[in-house]
Amino acid sequence: MGNICRSPAGENIFRHVVKEADLSDQIQCDSAGTIGFHTGKKPDARMSKTIKRRGYEVAGYARQFGYRDFEVFDLILTMDDENHRNVLKLAKSDEDRIKVRKFTDFCHNHNHTEVPDPYYGGEKGFQLVADLIEDGAAGLLEFVKGELEIT
Repeated sequence: MGNICRSPAGENIFRHVVKEADLSDQIQCDSAGTIGFHTGKKPDARMSKTIKRRGYEVAGYARQFGYRDFEVFDLILTMDDENHRNVLKLAKSDEDRIKVRKFTDFCHNHNHTEVPDPYYGGEKGFQLVADLIEDGAAGLLEFVKGELEIT
């Protein structure tokens, strides 16, 4: 929502997965929130600490999702139902709406339908988010490779 916890974790973990697959020249990713409250801020320190401990680099600054993102990106992922609805409200066409998917659609080892917001929770919440994002990032890479017809 604010682009300081789940989304930047997703961006940084997926960027790592893409780099490990040597596909950085073919796959670009970014993150954004549906509200502008945290625009310009670095990722949440607790989320950053959690993913750094797992070996991921943390970079980026919060920004707000806008219609231009539909023009720039082929796939737009949301972390929960509320953000999914908010992004779909900005869609102007069926072509835009088709790009919007839930991040958890790409999870293979977890049955969650949302990546829960860990902002007000404790350590376990941040660990769960990292687990879900690692799972989803692996599935997302498989999907994108299939779309790009990369073996």
